[in-house]
Order: sequence, then C-alpha cells, then structure tokens
Amino acid sequence: MKIIQEIWEGIPLLHVTPDDAAEKELPTVIFLHGHMSAKEHNLHYAYQLADKGIRVLLPDAHLHGEREEGQDAIQLSLRFWEIVLTSIEEVGLIHKIAKEKQLVEGEPALAGTSMGGITTLGALTVYPWIPAAAIMMGAANYVELANAQMSQFESRGFALPITEEERANMLATLGQFDGTKKMAAFKERPLFFWHGEQDVIVPFGPTYDFYKKLKLSYGETEDRLQFLREKETGHAVSRPGMLAATEWLAEHIKA
Repeated sequence: MKIIQEIWEGIPLLHVTPDDAAEKELPTVIFLHGHMSAKEHNLHYAYQLADKGIRVLLPDAHLHGEREEGQDAIQLSLRFWEIVLTSIEEVGLIHKIAKEKQLVEGEPALAGTSMGGITTLGALTVYPWIPAAAIMMGAANYVELANAQMSQFESRGFALPITEEERANMLATLGQFDGTKKMAAFKERPLFFWHGEQDVIVPFGPTYDFYKKLKLSYGETEDRLQFLREKETGHAVSRPGMLAATEWLAEHIKA
C-alpha cells in the first residue's frame, strides 16, 4: 500500500493506492471521516480496499484535521451542517479532479462513517454519477436530525446564534439534501449500511426505517441493498462491520 499526502484545490487528502499503481486508472472510493475526526483515522478502511486493488481518497472535512481553526467541541457542533454541506460540495470537486487526473476506472464510489455517512447520503441525492456507496452510522433524515440537534442544544441552555428566519432557511436548504424526501434520487444504486442498535449519537431507528422504505422503492432490485446491524454495539464501527463494508465496496465497485 502506498500513502501520498496531497492537497487538491485547498483540500488536504490522503491518496492511498496499491503498491506500484499510483498512476494507473483504478476502481476508486472517496472515503469521508466523522465529526471531530480526521482523514488518517480511516486508514484501516483504506488498507483493506487498497489490498483489493482499489484507490482510496480520504479528504479532511472543513474545519477538521489539517483544516482545524481552533474551534472547541461546541463550536464545531454548531457548525455541523455547514461542514456537511461543504463536504457534499467538495465531493463533487474531488470527483472532477480525480477524473481530470485520469485516476479513476469508471466512477468513484462514496463511503463514510458517522458525519461522513450522513454526508454520503446527502451526496447521493445530488450526484447521479456515484455508482455505489457504503454508509456506516449515517442518517438520511437531515431536517429531522437538525431539528433534534437544535432542540438538544436549547434544552441544555445554549442560545443558538441564529434568528428564526435563518433557522427556517437552513432547514429549507437541508431539505434539498434530505434522502427521506428524495427517495427517487437513489435510483436503485447499490448501498451498504452498517449501524449499531445502541447508537445514541446517530440513532439506529430512523436510519433503519429509511432503509426499509428504500428497499420497498427498489422493488425487484432490493438485493442491491444490504443493512448490517449489531445489537449490542454503539457509535463505533466494529471490525466485522469494517470488513463487511470493504468487502461489499470491492465487490460492487468492480461489478
């Protein structure tokens, strides 16, 4: 495995390839990290994928990793959706650059954990070129999740630094990327989900409900969906979950 540190139009990323294949067109995965994490924390996924002949691009999200600007946990949480929407935009930019560099065989798949999984589901609503995706601890219900987050902040005594009008505008914007409102956008593409049933950060229930509705909408192609659930697991992907996700991506990105 070869790891190259690069910056693509201001986005620091780790460019991971099988040995001696950095210049070849390869099946490719763009892999997105979680909230308050960074690109290098998902190198175990990249190792498994590179071992299967796949290129992996791991960017740092806005305000994360090499792009940190000194925000504390509360400040970062208040900017959560700004980070998600920036990442959706940057997925399009990374795709464009990877194609220009002639690195990708076909089109790159998308995957992510936690915030990265949430971003992945939003990106699927706007990028028809994504051929397949893996979502670990993600959520498609942007508007419902944002409302729950704001209510939680307010219940803890924090005054949100936005007006009611700004709040309404933000929810309207998030609605444009809300998978529960844009089921047709998924176009029966292969999707893998992993979620622990004890997750208190990104609740299991809404994501599993979304998967069941998506399965109905896929009809005869429901076998393109897989949901791996773990009864006793919280907000941390298990090793079996990680291995299942990388096996699934390798199988579907080369199909």
